[in-house]
Amino acid sequence: MADFLGEQKSMRRDRVPDFDEFSLVLGGPLFQLLRRAHLSDDAMTLVRQRIVVFSSLTWLPLLFLSALDGKAIGSSVKVPFLLDVEVYTRFLVAMPLLVVAELVVHHRMRFLVAEFLERNLIPEHALAQFKAIIASELRLRNSVLAEVLLLGVVYIAGIMIIWRHYFTLDAPTWYASPVADGSTLSSAGIWYGYISLPIFQFLLCRWYFRIFIWMRFLWQVSRIDLSLVPTHPDRVGGLGFLSETVYAFVPLLVAHGTLLAGLLGNRILHLGATLPSFMLEIVVLLVFLICLILGPFVVFSPQLARVKRMGKREYGSLAERYVRKFDQKWLRDGAPAEEPLIGSADIQSLADLGNSYEIVRTMRVIPFSKEAILQLAAVTVAPLAPLLLTMMSLEEILKKLIGILF
Repeated sequence: MADFLGEQKSMRRDRVPDFDEFSLVLGGPLFQLLRRAHLSDDAMTLVRQRIVVFSSLTWLPLLFLSALDGKAIGSSVKVPFLLDVEVYTRFLVAMPLLVVAELVVHHRMRFLVAEFLERNLIPEHALAQFKAIIASELRLRNSVLAEVLLLGVVYIAGIMIIWRHYFTLDAPTWYASPVADGSTLSSAGIWYGYISLPIFQFLLCRWYFRIFIWMRFLWQVSRIDLSLVPTHPDRVGGLGFLSETVYAFVPLLVAHGTLLAGLLGNRILHLGATLPSFMLEIVVLLVFLICLILGPFVVFSPQLARVKRMGKREYGSLAERYVRKFDQKWLRDGAPAEEPLIGSADIQSLADLGNSYEIVRTMRVIPFSKEAILQLAAVTVAPLAPLLLTMMSLEEILKKLIGILF
């Protein structure tokens, strides 16, 4: 029997291309460039080498050039390079996390397509449609035009507009000095603005593009009439495995939290701002990231709601027929005199039916839980915890924490 089931699964999987190699990260010009430079492979290993190369291109030149300008340390500018919290968090913490996230997402999600098939969620008549969806996502993932457009967005919108007008500090820094009509970049600032930041922003925008591919994949799959089972113990019709994929994006969420921590840290330490004044920014980022990671799963809600309604109706009817027969047999003297109540399978069957109906009744219409929301929120804001030290001492924080716990 096991051999037969394995053969059936193999036959279904063979009808879909690259079911074992479907990955959000194995594609695109940058990936191919890193492969040719022996900085990556199909298993997304060599993470340390990629981190060293990216850091060498982004952070080290800034240290060297700011030292030549006399702005690495000292009082020549309000924010010298070695006291710039944001540059550390961006290039030495957040950027390595973006690289690590590739490895995590690849290993946690590469067998996702196979899960749909092995769980028999894709009906036979929809296999061709499922195959077309996968092929479409792989083409988009490997698109050269997409990454060229991302690069254009980074330089035109990310650097020339957003960074120059909204994120530069309004004070003399190692990378820029305010003037009447804006700011003047130092030699380190030129490298920072036209090489270091674009590299980082490209890696970040590339992740947004991958999440777009992920959203598109889920949306197209949700348009297939999936073979969902209302009594599945995961309480989401058999889609429970999808909720496990959200944790693959934890490094990406931590990277965003670290970015915000560096941005706020600079303004608190050098411009006299306070942490409570940024609560709106913190909440907006938190809501945005939770919606970005968990929002795509909502596309399955209509199907799950329909399956739940049908399941309650069908299992309700089945339960009605069973309990009437049970009542007639055991409570209305319908059972044969020689049939003992003790040891009868009828009571166990009634309990099993009740458990099945309870699973249907408590079935969720979104394939993730409240715990997932809280856990993702916690890892996102965790990098902001050190900023609490700007409001109270470590001793005060520990006292409050002990008071809460005990």
